[in-house]
Formats: sequence, structure tokens, C-alpha cells
Amino acid sequence: MSTATTSVPALERGLDVLELLNQVPEGLGISELATRLSLNKNAVFRITHTLTDRNYLERDPVTKRFRLSTRLLSLGLPQVGDVSLVEVALPVMRELRDETRETVQLGIGVGDEGVIIEQVSGLHPLRIAVDIGLRFPLHNNAPGKVILASQPPRERAATLTRIPLTADTSRTLIEPAALQSECARVLSRGYATDFAEADEGIHCVAAPVTGNEGQLIAVLWVSAPAKRLPKSMFASLGKQVVDSAAQISGGLQP
Repeated sequence: MSTATTSVPALERGLDVLELLNQVPEGLGISELATRLSLNKNAVFRITHTLTDRNYLERDPVTKRFRLSTRLLSLGLPQVGDVSLVEVALPVMRELRDETRETVQLGIGVGDEGVIIEQVSGLHPLRIAVDIGLRFPLHNNAPGKVILASQPPRERAATLTRIPLTADTSRTLIEPAALQSECARVLSRGYATDFAEADEGIHCVAAPVTGNEGQLIAVLWVSAPAKRLPKSMFASLGKQVVDSAAQISGGLQP
């Protein structure tokens, strides 16, 4: 059966809009979308307003640009029966936040990146906070290392040759061999660390949330200013994060 007889043009155009906006996090206006997609403005107007009405897009009231909303993330989140990953994770995240007083975040791997899907803000006046839906690389931070470490060796080697290994600080690991060794340490101790490798002055510790066959479902981590989370605290915090991640893993079991 040919594609021409089975495709739905209006749906294809809507997907084109979503895919383009996924590449432009700052968003695009109707004229820009129309130009890039070779569509007329009336068609783009109808598509963007339909997607906005369904909460898949949001529009900046000042710039009038459309960008993806966080609702798209919910479509791909792991779910067991009627219980979603976030529903199971949030109480555990709040408890971990109360114990550490620092920001607790949850993310998943999407392609060659990670995406933050939930966050519980820390209790200090100065705390780490990011937007839900923020994408992060895999090589320069604790949750990214957990995602890398979860991959089979051949897949991980291919990933490390494919992704850009940028040196974001003087401590960032940018050699594939060094990252392979780091992944081995992550697997051995059960958690990953970020010693100001993505941003100067910010440390984090992450652990995997796994399924009943040990497969990676998500990553849980704590982020804090380096002064409140020195390297000497990584091991003790690592145990806390591992225990909390295990609680979430258990809550997802059927």
C-alpha cells in the first residue's frame, strides 16, 4: 500500500511543526514556521492554535513565539497499570529533598540526551532550579553518566563516538576512554557524581531507577552548590540517592 494513499496531510503538517519546534527551544513565530516549512500562514495559524488549545504548545505573550509545552513529555513516560513514574516518584523525591534540603530532580534518556521530567526545589534560599523539559548531555553530569553506564558496552562506545564531548569546565571528561572508565565506576558503586563538570560551582549525585529486569527507566539525582555538597559528601549522599531510587523502582513494579 503506498504512502500517498495512507498519509493524512493535516496530521503530517502538525507533526512537522512539532518536530521543527523540538529543534528550536526558544520557539518560532507563525511567519518563521511558515517559511521554514514552506506552508502558508493560514495553515500554520490553524495548526499552532489547535496544538496550543490541546496544550502541546505554549505561546510567549511578549514575543508571540510558539514552543513545545511539557505535555509532550507525559506521553512517553513509563507507566505501570494506572500509576505513572512521576506519581510514584514525587513522594520519594519530596522525602529526599526534606532529608537533604537540596533540589531533587528526575529525568529520562531520550535519544542521545537526557530530559528533566520532574523537580522538587530545595529548601535553601540559594538553590538549584531548572525548567522541566530541559535537555542535558550525557557526558558532563551525573544523570547523563547513569544513562551512559546503563547502555550495553557496544552501544555506549557508539554513543561516545556520536555525541559531542565538549569541555564545559576544566573537570569535564572528554575522552571516550575516560568516560568508559567512569561508567565502570558508576556500575560498581551504583551511583554517579558530577564534580563541577557541567557548571562551575555545582555538584550532583545520581542513581538509576530500574525496572523488574534491571533496565533503566529513569534517573534520580540531587543537585547543590559545591560549598554545600563537597566531594567528601558524595559517598554518603550516594547511598541516600540509591536508596530513594530503589524505593521508586519498587513502587513501579506490577
